[in-house]
Amino acid sequence: MTKIVNIAKNTSYLTLALIFQKVISFTYFTLLARYVGPADLGKYYLAISFTSIFSIFIDIGLSNVLTREVAKDQEKAVTWLGNIVSIKTILSGLMLLIVFILANVLNFDPLTKTLIYVSAISMVFDSFAGTFYSVIRGFHNLKFESIGSIVFQLIVLTLGYSALLSGGGLLLAMSALAVASTFNFIFSASILKYRLKVAIRALYNRVLIKSILTIAWPFATYAILQTLYTYLDSVFISILASDTQVGLYQIAFKVIFALQFLPMAFNASLYPALSTYWQTNREQLIISFERAMNYLIIISWPIVIGIFILAPKFVLLFKSSYSEAVQPLRISVIALFFIFLNYPIGSLLNACDAQRKNTKNMAIIAVSSVIANFLLIPYWQASGASFTVLFTSLLMFILGMYEIKKIITYHLKKNLLVFSKVLLSSLIMGLSIFWGQNYFNIFIVAILGGAIYFTVLFILGGFKRADIISIYQSFKKTAKPINDFSVDL
Repeated sequence: MTKIVNIAKNTSYLTLALIFQKVISFTYFTLLARYVGPADLGKYYLAISFTSIFSIFIDIGLSNVLTREVAKDQEKAVTWLGNIVSIKTILSGLMLLIVFILANVLNFDPLTKTLIYVSAISMVFDSFAGTFYSVIRGFHNLKFESIGSIVFQLIVLTLGYSALLSGGGLLLAMSALAVASTFNFIFSASILKYRLKVAIRALYNRVLIKSILTIAWPFATYAILQTLYTYLDSVFISILASDTQVGLYQIAFKVIFALQFLPMAFNASLYPALSTYWQTNREQLIISFERAMNYLIIISWPIVIGIFILAPKFVLLFKSSYSEAVQPLRISVIALFFIFLNYPIGSLLNACDAQRKNTKNMAIIAVSSVIANFLLIPYWQASGASFTVLFTSLLMFILGMYEIKKIITYHLKKNLLVFSKVLLSSLIMGLSIFWGQNYFNIFIVAILGGAIYFTVLFILGGFKRADIISIYQSFKKTAKPINDFSVDL
């Protein structure tokens, strides 16, 4: 019961933090897009996408291993962390060298190359900060990570916007990102060392490092494939189309990426718990997974309907030069439903030592994405990349559910019942939004639509009063369990 309360509490902490983080991040993205235009926006995110591809070769799945193993035995945190720090130090130097060489070998313009160099600094600091937060997650504590994520975005917004106002351009804006990454590195290390009393020092245990790499390689392969799948599309658009199309695609990508804070927050708390349940309580494992799926179905579908209808007005937040981003946004937001559900599916497979199956599925997705992008981008440019996201997200969901049924006794009918109630509530909400957008401000329409959705869903029995009380109590330090974290439909 304690772990169920911890899931709700940690999810509440990180969800609130990620809401603030994503609001700040999207505000900065909007300002940046309005100041620089589609072409320069494309250069900025091309640099970030390029270095993000190589960042995963620093982590190689070690963060997932670290969280899982610390959650199992917190007494071994120092040993696991120390040896992983040694591995990542070597990999960081190697990746920086490779990034520098490729940035000069490939036909990037001087500004893009410089942006890549600065982004590479963030790449290293972010990777180590992620490692430190992985240990903290293993202790079932997400409060400090929540604080760090908010401060990180505030630094980017403050320094980045100041750079734009002063005419500093893209280079100073990218430098703001590097400063924020440096802060996050220092902050996460301080929490680990002084609050949790976990020493940070490089260790070398040949036997343990060999064991770590053996455990990590399926995670690493999956993470590499996932990163390539996530960021290669921007590189492909730049090569096969133009930087302007990268900028247009980033409107859709940023919206979808920003909204993933909901499953990410829930998943950050759910994954350590699933790892523990796999060892101690298989029945609770199944219950937690089914309810996680219910929760994400409830959250995702109204977002899909709302953004699809309001896409033209939404794009008006940016300059008129981004009007062509409406179609890519509408295509991509449909994929959001499957993206949300793929989070708990992937976590369950990893928690149940079935990471190889997860990796196999991601390999299929990554190859499918590369093929689809090469076929679709030359003809439909940014929209072609969005179609690829939709197709591969659906395929990942199908493949993941196929593997899940081999591991647990999964009751699909329960989730289908949830989906039917959610779908009806979402359609009613959609009609109100479609009518209201002609008379009210987009933000008012969104708020009213959300109120209508949750009211209808409550009437249909989509969630219960106990669920609301449980979420409220999860914010209180003295939270008392209310039966269970349910969303039991």
